Amino acid sequence: MRLSPQTPALPAVPDLRALLLDLDGTLADSNDAHARAWVQALADQDITREESEVRPLIGMGGDQLVPALTGESDRSELGKALVQGWQDHFGPMIPEIAPLGGARELLEWARTQGLKVVLASSGEDDIVDALLEQIGVGDLVPLRVRSDEVQRTKPAPDVLQAALAKAGVSAAQALFVGDTTYDARAARAAGVACVVLRAGGSPGLNTEPHVLSDPAELLAELKKATS
Repeated sequence: MRLSPQTPALPAVPDLRALLLDLDGTLADSNDAHARAWVQALADQDITREESEVRPLIGMGGDQLVPALTGESDRSELGKALVQGWQDHFGPMIPEIAPLGGARELLEWARTQGLKVVLASSGEDDIVDALLEQIGVGDLVPLRVRSDEVQRTKPAPDVLQAALAKAGVSAAQALFVGDTTYDARAARAAGVACVVLRAGGSPGLNTEPHVLSDPAELLAELKKATS
């Protein structure tokens, strides 16, 4: 498929064969819940952080977020307790999380166009699987990068490199959709064209070249660019 946009909304991808997707803030309206879960996990360890301090870090994996918040590795005793606490607090929030507008329609369109769809998320496997089912798209994302397949989470490029391998395509044949500057940095490091969505509510997107509101607007732009 040739992605030839007529506006700056999308990057040009002459031979598009795969759509790589983040989950939180991209398909699921879950970033605020993640921030609350981390704040609660920190409080369990007698560490006080405001949600406003944690929220800008959502989009990193635990291996990046724990050091950013505490100065300690996620493999330290404190780090392990925080990651487990985040999972324990976030799990009960999943039933309240909704899909972002157009999420399922975007994935359905990609399938009808013959694109490989790969989930390129930094999340823990059980959380990711439960969240995909909650927002009603689990059946449309058969290819998923698993946490044990990468050494580093975003903004490192490992997740995207693993997603490319699963799709069986080169970096030049993929489009990655995320919602944070960490996603955009990972895409640049992997050499993959990227669109970021404002729907996740993440800061710092004004400097990114290709920014859209949500999956619905992305789908509309993709249809125009491939017609």
